Amino acid sequence: MSKGSCEAAESTAGAALRMVRVCTVTVFLSDRRNRKVIYTVTFNPSLDYIVSVKDFALGKTNRTVTEQMLPGGKGINVSTVLANLGINSTALGFTAGFTGEEIAKRVQNLGFACDFIRVPEGFSRINIKMKDFDGTEINGKGPVIGAAQVEQLFRRLDQLKEGDVLVLAGSIPASIPDSTYRDIMSRLSDKGILFVVDATGELLLNVLEYHPFLIKPNNHELGEIFGVQLKTREAVIPYARKLQERGAGNVLVSMAGQGAVLLDESSEVYMLPAPEGKLVNAVGAGDSMVAGFLAGWMLKKEYLHAFKMGIAAGSASAFSELLATEAEIIRVYDSLEGH
Repeated sequence: MSKGSCEAAESTAGAALRMVRVCTVTVFLSDRRNRKVIYTVTFNPSLDYIVSVKDFALGKTNRTVTEQMLPGGKGINVSTVLANLGINSTALGFTAGFTGEEIAKRVQNLGFACDFIRVPEGFSRINIKMKDFDGTEINGKGPVIGAAQVEQLFRRLDQLKEGDVLVLAGSIPASIPDSTYRDIMSRLSDKGILFVVDATGELLLNVLEYHPFLIKPNNHELGEIFGVQLKTREAVIPYARKLQERGAGNVLVSMAGQGAVLLDESSEVYMLPAPEGKLVNAVGAGDSMVAGFLAGWMLKKEYLHAFKMGIAAGSASAFSELLATEAEIIRVYDSLEGH
């Protein structure tokens, strides 16, 4: 094939699928063979009840026009997008009651494994999300997680091996110590595990000494840490570098409509504007960026490719009703050519 040509080939064998697209600049390969094992942790997963209500009014009976029920939580979102890209992962966390059973069932229906620890009392939360009012939702509390269940999770994580990837995403429920992320990373620090942390504030700062492979604050979260407002990609760079100086490997900063910035572990800076498209649903876009970055890095071990995959996955989810499919991610990735 000549250097300037562009060809596409697809082949399917059972659940395996490989897509190869070779262009002058673009090389995108979705490879179904896992080189590493990825685990995601969602401490307080949910059933997300997503509804649309016409002419919603307080104090009256309102009826849904559309409704969906999906398993929710940042780690689960990461696993979902990884599965859409053909990469296996296992979702860990805690579930309880009939809602917890439904979460596990729906996770498996999405195409990835789960190994949730059952909490004997209470039930996993249901979050109500109203599509007609952007950002309007009612989130449940979730079960009380005891010390025995936390220890079960620790023992499960002890089984991870060198080179495995552990994604810690989201907040810590009030019933367990807020040092749990730090405790996990301290416990596993000598095992050669790649940590990915998507958290905010002290929860993030307290784990940097354990050198996470990737952290992903957005520009607002990064600004809050240092008491500044970060409105441009260039303004983000020195503050991302401060987090790197404190121990972070790769610092990926999402900026919604302003694009994103990556400071990689060798201090190389990458910046890209946001791809063009209509915002449909921002929920899970940041989690999708994490999944896209991991998928890109696992494939080629090139940070520019991983960065573009992160932006493509995050934007594709933002442009879609649901978390992005592989085809949607490829479409956005291809639009980044020339950047």
